[in-house]
Amino acid sequence: MKHFLSTETISKPDLESLLDLGDRFVEVLARPIPKVPALRGKTVAMLFFEPSTRTRMSFERAAKALSADTMSFSPGTSSLSKGESLKDTALTIKAMGADALVVRHKATGTPWRVADWTGLPVLNAGDGAHQHPTQALLDSLTIRRHFGTLDGLRIAIVGDIRHSRVARSDIWAFTTLGADVTLVAPRTLLPVDLEGWPVKTVDTIDDVLDGDVIYLLRIQTERGGASVLPSLAEYVERFGMTNERFDRLPEDSIVMHPGPMNRGVEISAAVADHPRALVEEQVANGVAVRMAVLLRLLGEEDVDV
Repeated sequence: MKHFLSTETISKPDLESLLDLGDRFVEVLARPIPKVPALRGKTVAMLFFEPSTRTRMSFERAAKALSADTMSFSPGTSSLSKGESLKDTALTIKAMGADALVVRHKATGTPWRVADWTGLPVLNAGDGAHQHPTQALLDSLTIRRHFGTLDGLRIAIVGDIRHSRVARSDIWAFTTLGADVTLVAPRTLLPVDLEGWPVKTVDTIDDVLDGDVIYLLRIQTERGGASVLPSLAEYVERFGMTNERFDRLPEDSIVMHPGPMNRGVEISAAVADHPRALVEEQVANGVAVRMAVLLRLLGEEDVDV
C-alpha cells in the first residue's frame, strides 16, 4: 500500500487487515507505556489546511506512539500567505525530510495531487466533501469491537449526507464489510445523484429506529448545509436523536457521531452522554487505526507490535 486516500476501492481483505492491526494497537495503547519503536527514525508531516481537533491530534498521537517524529504546518503563518503555491509548499516539506504526509484540504482531490507531486506516502485526512478514509476505519473498528462483525448489521447514517466526507467514506467501508446501509436526510441534504451507491434512503429517522447502529452527522454550515434547511426545529422534529427516540432503540443498538456534535440538534445532550453513544470510543480507536495505517505505509510488514 503506497497511499491511503479513499475507502471506495479498498478490498475487503485489505480493510480487515487494517482493522486487525488496529485491534492490536488498541491493546498497545492500553499498556503502562503506550508506545512501540516501529517507526523510529521516520518523520510524519501534518499538512492541515482546514481546522481540525480530533483528526490532527489523533494523527500526531499515532505517529508519536510509533516513535516517529512529527512536523506540523499551519497555513496562516506559512509562505502560502506570501503567494507560495501548494505544490511548492509540499515539495519544501518533502525536502525537509518528511517520510509521509497527512493532508487535509477543502478542495476535493488535493491529497492525490500532493502524492503525485512529492512521491511520498500520503494519508488523506479529509478532502472537501469527498473522502475521510481513516474516519471510516475508526468507525468500522468501533462497530466491530462492539458487535464482533459488520456483516449483516443494519446501519443508518442520518443528517447532512450531501456535504459529508465521513458519510462517503463510511458507506463504502461499511458495505464492503457486509453491512446494510440506509441514508436518512432531507432531500436537500442528499447527494443529487445516488446512482451506483450501495445504499437505500428513507425520509425520517423514525424509519430506522429498529436497526443496530444510528450514525449521526451534524449540519455542515461551513459547506452550506444550513442554507437548504427550512428550520432547525423542523430538522430536529424529523431527524434528531431525541431522548424519546433513543428510548425506542433496541437495547443492544449503539449511537455514533464523528464530532464535533451540535447538542440539541442532531443529538440530545442526554443521548450524547449515554454509555451506548460511543463517541469517545470512536476518538480513542482513531489513534489505533491511524497507527495501523502509518505502520502499513512506513514500517515493516512483519514488525512485532
